[in-house]
Amino acid sequence: MNLDSWQQKLDGFRFAHPWVFLGLLIIPFLWVWLGKRKDAAAIGYSTLSLFGKLGKRHGGRDGWFSHLLMAASLCFLIGALARPQTGHSFTKVKASGIDILLVLDVSSSMLAEDFSIGGQRVNRLDAVKNVTEDFIENRKNDRMGIVAFAAKPYLVSPMTLDHDWLLKNLEEQVQINFQYDGTAIGSALSSAANRLKDSESESRIIVLLTDGTNNSGPVQPLTAAEAAEAIGIKVYTIGTGTRGVAPFPVYRQGRHVKDMFGRPAYDRVRVQFDEKTLEEIAATTGGQYYRATGSDSLKTIYDEIDQLEKTEVEVDQYERFDEWFPYLLIPGGILALIHLVLRYTLWRRLP
Repeated sequence: MNLDSWQQKLDGFRFAHPWVFLGLLIIPFLWVWLGKRKDAAAIGYSTLSLFGKLGKRHGGRDGWFSHLLMAASLCFLIGALARPQTGHSFTKVKASGIDILLVLDVSSSMLAEDFSIGGQRVNRLDAVKNVTEDFIENRKNDRMGIVAFAAKPYLVSPMTLDHDWLLKNLEEQVQINFQYDGTAIGSALSSAANRLKDSESESRIIVLLTDGTNNSGPVQPLTAAEAAEAIGIKVYTIGTGTRGVAPFPVYRQGRHVKDMFGRPAYDRVRVQFDEKTLEEIAATTGGQYYRATGSDSLKTIYDEIDQLEKTEVEVDQYERFDEWFPYLLIPGGILALIHLVLRYTLWRRLP
């Protein structure tokens, strides 16, 4: 057995009845008492000087060594009665998880740079992805998936408990969609509800984030909200973007245009989106509407949703103990047997 295995065993070591070690206190008194005990004479003599020339006994063979065997035997036996054990803990987690589908806007308007991370100005999508990562990592017991949308929705990740894989897809596949630009809120919500309708989870929610107004797709947002409500899906909606105007990078053919000095070119664009529709979607499904005007408020919104939709986790802990008393009982018994055999054979005292 290697050192690590022994260390693991010793980490859970205990005695079931440690009070038994109080019995060790009797050993010194027993040793003293046996040392002072004298056997009664079988025949009385007025003097023993006649036997002086017969030679001396060898220091009492049943003396200190006999007492040592007896004491060692008692130490082992008392240790066995204390029941040394090594414990192993087992934890079983039963999670009543929530199925959560994140629906993220990837239209070109999400390039507006009115958010910041660590004091650096970033676009809305980068800020959303940064906060979404924390949200995913905090929901370890929930199945989660991602749908992204611009002029039409597409699946980034199906419902999964593999959050590492989910985070990888969030980073790699949630990108601005220049090819199919637009904002299909109704179609995205309908697609997300359709993916959750067969879920057996007791709670199913959609977190829909957008910075625009529904202008694409065949499905109207309120129609999709009513369908989601009919199958028991709650929708939290988040409107993203500062109030007023925001710096927007100038893109042509998917490339950021530079000005005459070689610097990235920006336009000042007025932020507009349909808050009323987002409020109605949330109200129809029993969710809530939030407005995120910066990275801090966006994080606060995700934290609040995290608190509102808590997962019930039941933890059962079991302990199993291995008994080690035989490893003390056996040598203790052997020493006691050796003591008795020697006392009544080689060390037997004749009157």
